[in-house]
Amino acid sequence: MLLQGKKILITGVLTPQSLAYGIAEHALAQGAEIILTGFGRARSLTERSAKRLKPGTEVLELDVSKPEQFSAMTEVLRQKWGRVDGAVHAVAFAPEDALGGNFLNTPWESVQTAFRISTFSLKELAVAVAPLMTGGGSIVALDFDNRVAWPIYDWMGVCKAALEATVRYLARDLGPKGIRVNSLAAGPLATVAAKGIPGFKALEQGWGRQAPLGWNSRESHDSVARTACALLSDWLPSTTGELVHVDGGYHAIGAPPVDPRAEQTEGEARPAGE
Repeated sequence: MLLQGKKILITGVLTPQSLAYGIAEHALAQGAEIILTGFGRARSLTERSAKRLKPGTEVLELDVSKPEQFSAMTEVLRQKWGRVDGAVHAVAFAPEDALGGNFLNTPWESVQTAFRISTFSLKELAVAVAPLMTGGGSIVALDFDNRVAWPIYDWMGVCKAALEATVRYLARDLGPKGIRVNSLAAGPLATVAAKGIPGFKALEQGWGRQAPLGWNSRESHDSVARTACALLSDWLPSTTGELVHVDGGYHAIGAPPVDPRAEQTEGEARPAGE
């Protein structure tokens, strides 16, 4: 029971295919008490998933673009639990024109939306739960490693790179309070969010060929969820400010060699991201 007695707040649960759902499922199995967040029309999906996870699981309203809802959430958690031991940041969004090869033409308004929801919200979440982490705690942010430029990720890639920097600065400022902050970089996973990324299929298909341990976008959710629970536990007490990879080892391997047979079609036009 890795998380026995832990009180953990989890954002980003929509359907059972959500990566955050798998984390919630494992956290419950490991003895944690959880509260989820949702907002707007999508909250009904979160509430349905909450019942499926464990009847009676509470869902708090949290639109990360509204600062006052963070403050309200803190007060509810203070009254219900008195403390928080862990929090999972699994929130990201970019408008359609911020993805899929439109990098040079994306307007500031779309970038601003993507940054606020996908990056700045981590800082807001940390500020909201830190006062309740009186005995220390762990904050885990779901990530996609953006130390390189991907062909399809565009401004979301920039936001994720900024998320990784935000993790380091939060680790610096919250470390003296005993609060660890880490990001978890998963390989491509078949989720509702992934369907909205142009060219995702090509990235998904190539990942398993380069990852030494292999990768299955439909079956690797479990390993990601387990790693998140390990980070939320007390078993990594001196790990903070870290980018933890759960990608089958893809990040450690250089680009695969050119297939000579592919050179014959080099001049043909290909869809973006393939």
